[in-house]
Amino acid sequence: MKRVTERNRAFFKRAREVMPYGVSSNFRIVGGGREIPVARAEGAYLWDFDENRYIDYQNGFGPTILGYGHPVVCDRVAEAIRHGTVFAMTHEYEVRVAERIIAMCPGVEMVRFANSGAEATMHALRLARAHTGREKILKFEGAYHGMYDYVMWSTATCPTAAMGYYRSPNPVASSSGIPNALRELILCLPFNDPETLERTVKAKWGDIAGIIVEPVLGNLGGTLPEPGFLELIRSLCDEYGIVMIMDEVKTGFRLAPGGAQEFFGVVGDLATYAKALGNGFPIAAIGGKRELMMGYNMGQTAHAGTYCGNICGTAAADATLEILATGKPYQIIDARGKALVDGISRILDAEGVPYHIMGVPHLFGIAFSDEKPYDARSWAKADDERYEAIMMKLIDRGAMPCPDDGEPWFLSAALSEQDVADTLTWFEEAVKETLAG
Repeated sequence: MKRVTERNRAFFKRAREVMPYGVSSNFRIVGGGREIPVARAEGAYLWDFDENRYIDYQNGFGPTILGYGHPVVCDRVAEAIRHGTVFAMTHEYEVRVAERIIAMCPGVEMVRFANSGAEATMHALRLARAHTGREKILKFEGAYHGMYDYVMWSTATCPTAAMGYYRSPNPVASSSGIPNALRELILCLPFNDPETLERTVKAKWGDIAGIIVEPVLGNLGGTLPEPGFLELIRSLCDEYGIVMIMDEVKTGFRLAPGGAQEFFGVVGDLATYAKALGNGFPIAAIGGKRELMMGYNMGQTAHAGTYCGNICGTAAADATLEILATGKPYQIIDARGKALVDGISRILDAEGVPYHIMGVPHLFGIAFSDEKPYDARSWAKADDERYEAIMMKLIDRGAMPCPDDGEPWFLSAALSEQDVADTLTWFEEAVKETLAG
């Protein structure tokens, strides 16, 4: 059905006058007059300025795992900020949240706070370099670890043809403005390629401070590690004294109460968290082994930030983790996710469309391809134009995943059975309309 857009267009015209392209993040640029601004949100729903309602499967790119405006979270924040928002000393909510993270997440013995996932991974890289006395970081093609120069190499937005031969890949800068000199500090390897990983580490381990890995590639539709791949990273890090950093910004507190480390049974030396940690409030954390974490000290390894551990974020995290620790939200998300995945598979099977469901029900993607993608290079072969066409028609009907096939569907515990049923009805209509041309 055609949705009303007059007020939306007027609002976005206003936004473009004062912000480049009308957004505060390049990831929010849609273009073509298809932008949908948000007027309000509640539970699993968004409303635009024309009062069109959408079932939201973006959830702010993952954070709102309990749904928008969750009363327990909002009430705790409202009560907490009445007594101050930021201090130059430690407060109760910081300690409570750190205790909760340590209790929930395998391998985490101490915690420091940050304000974003990028900030958390940046501080983890610094700690790995300080701990080992080495400078290079190894990351995987297609992985995203934040919007800063050290890690914006060979991300999902880079052309795979520029990455070179998979046995000797080239780091590709993901933006103009990144100093070319930083290329000497990064190694970028194909994900799920144990042979190339092992050969590279054995040859260059003396330079490698850390291996940072998204246990599920969140910008490649939720691409999972092949069996044994995370275990290989762990064993190589143990053998060669390399710090293993599990970037759980997207998977933390989403795949399970203890995140991907619990889900896959592989524990890093350091782990980074954000997104679902605060149900949409800005907060992030670095956690890990006591030996490493104690390196954060004046005159040793720098970590600071005026807003690190602020009341707003930590109060939200305190309430969010308290609810997640009960396990009830995961039961809901798992049930809704499985119903969606089963329904989407049934619809696409009936239409004879080649596809693969990626990820897990809590965080899944759809790749329209003959062969299942397993890394950035194979993901590039998927039919992203078909995906975008179907998703835009689905959004017009009232369900809103990201139209970029690299972004997974993020589910919240606020989703109802009726939301899933409506989404599948509209998805089937969108597929049929797209295939009909």
